[in-house]
Amino acid sequence: MKILVVGGGAREHTLIWKLAQSPRTTQLFAAPGNAGTARIAKNLDIKDTDVNSLGEAVKSESIELVVVGPEAPLAVGVVDHFQALGVPVFGPTRQATEIESSKVFSKELMQKHGIPCAESVAFSDYAEAKRYVEQQTPPIVIKADGLASGKGVVVADSVTQAVETLSQFMEEKSLGASGDRVIIEEHLSGRETSAFVFTDGQTVLPLAYACDYKRVFDSDQGPNTGGMGSYSPPPFLTPELAKTVQETIMRPAVAAMTEEGRPYRGVLYGGLMITSEGLKVIEFNARMGDPEAQVVLPLLKTDLVEIILAVINGNLEQVKIELYEDACVGVAMAPGGYPGSYQTGYPITGLDELDEGVVVFHAGTKLAVDGQVLTSGGRTLTVVAKGKTTAQARKKVYDNISRIHFKDCHYRKDIALIRGGS
Repeated sequence: MKILVVGGGAREHTLIWKLAQSPRTTQLFAAPGNAGTARIAKNLDIKDTDVNSLGEAVKSESIELVVVGPEAPLAVGVVDHFQALGVPVFGPTRQATEIESSKVFSKELMQKHGIPCAESVAFSDYAEAKRYVEQQTPPIVIKADGLASGKGVVVADSVTQAVETLSQFMEEKSLGASGDRVIIEEHLSGRETSAFVFTDGQTVLPLAYACDYKRVFDSDQGPNTGGMGSYSPPPFLTPELAKTVQETIMRPAVAAMTEEGRPYRGVLYGGLMITSEGLKVIEFNARMGDPEAQVVLPLLKTDLVEIILAVINGNLEQVKIELYEDACVGVAMAPGGYPGSYQTGYPITGLDELDEGVVVFHAGTKLAVDGQVLTSGGRTLTVVAKGKTTAQARKKVYDNISRIHFKDCHYRKDIALIRGGS
């Protein structure tokens, strides 16, 4: 099959890397892709939300399967577009994607269907939201309703910071229309983990669990990012707890979407907190996580193309998902200043000086005319390795990551070291 992966981040590079291992795959495409995907796929210079151009490319290149990676194209209806064209496509429809693209919808869904989650109140009026937070005790969690590239959630340590965040979101429109509505919810504490399942809208098959690290600096210091690293599997997630996750959260969520007339097909991500009161949902995402995909997909033994086709065709019950009995660790490398302002266009060296078994997934990279790999975005690379234990995988990553260089690069030194993640 000729397969197109929509997107250009490290998650999409990982998807292409995994799809390339299938005997069903004959040629791979990425739109827009990056310097890493260019090594194993044909990059198409098309923005991932440019629905019409994507459709034209699929026709001209005789592409037979489309896999959508990021949330933005899902939210604008890329899947709906290809379904209308009769092209097999993997991912939820625009309506189903609202489980991620609208925090208000997602929260109302959980509350209506008894899925455990943090208590919350939604606001569309700044003055009302301000009055509410002024009566709360920090830390106060504020979430923008819409997609915000990882910048729409703030855990305010003071009422002053909470009010400032509300003003930025709702008055200054720092996130555009995504901040028109906000959710203010209770702060959950405990161990955090991410659950991933494949579903065709009826059958729900667990993929794996992972922990990621949101803060930019060691010891969970600094602002939140899209994720500075991750590992899988979490050592604290017992088989009993994993069973509870599926029975009380993931399966009920898929059933709830079907009941609401928005059948969910694709990968569903549950961001979970294991609190003293039990499991609670932090959020749902309508796709694989990033950086979690980079450590989850290397552990997948089953042919990914076969899983994807079973989801599309509605016969996922015929598939058995098998995982390698290894651990996997990934560490993100970012430019100085990230997640704030930063410079790009710097050469990256050392990518070909790594030990066997160490994989580098590209995100913010591009190729210069002479073939040199240059930095072009925030989280630039994710360095990944497997091992028999998390400690072995971690050592392999850190033994190699120091060989890669670009100007002002930095990365966390404590990924998979803090038991339970953050």
